[in-house]
Amino acid sequence: METIILFYILLFLVAFLYSSVGHGGASGYLALMALFSITPEIMKPTALLLNLFVSLTSFIQFYRGKHFNWKLFLPFAITSVPMAYLGGRMALADDIYKKILGILLLIPIIRFLFFANIKIAEIKKADVILSLLIGAAIGLLSGLIGIGGGIILSPILLLLKWADMKQTAAISALFIFVNSLSGLAGQLQKGISFSADMYAYVAVAFVGGICGAWFGSLKFKQNILQYLLALVLIIASYKLLFTSA
Repeated sequence: METIILFYILLFLVAFLYSSVGHGGASGYLALMALFSITPEIMKPTALLLNLFVSLTSFIQFYRGKHFNWKLFLPFAITSVPMAYLGGRMALADDIYKKILGILLLIPIIRFLFFANIKIAEIKKADVILSLLIGAAIGLLSGLIGIGGGIILSPILLLLKWADMKQTAAISALFIFVNSLSGLAGQLQKGISFSADMYAYVAVAFVGGICGAWFGSLKFKQNILQYLLALVLIIASYKLLFTSA
């Protein structure tokens, strides 16, 4: 019972913090499920389904705050959506899947520890061709692993100075939603399994997402929460990369 309560508390925290920066939280959900020894067959579709609810909630809040840029978003989405579907139809051996996920978890760790409050003095014009290529690569990886891809896209946008923090959050949120939907559609083609507790997962993540998106679209400092989440991700990454559990 205590283990279940801890899982739901962490699930709420993940949804809250990820949505506050425009993310659906799939990498965090996958990390939690890895820590609680849930199988990859359930992990992938579960994370994508939770992504749909949290990322859409986050996008609506940031869109209302007038932080969204269609011209910047579309080139990424045009190539990422079909590639996410393709990735969703592909299957990896459990051990390979866990190793790739363990490596990918290093990205949100870096994101939360070192890219928490970046200030962009001057926004540069995005390169359309490069955006298309980046979108395709992230889309394939998204469908293959079961993430929305926003945790990869957002630091790229910030490093290239194509968007500020709020714009990045808004673009990442919708990017995650469309890729999660596409990846989930691809997985449906080959058959998927959901946990019996899925309704509870969705309810907890949805509430966490609403709260996080609302605070994130305002001026909310969540440094302590980011450090705590980074610690959870570090533990999950270690487990995936260096243990057989």
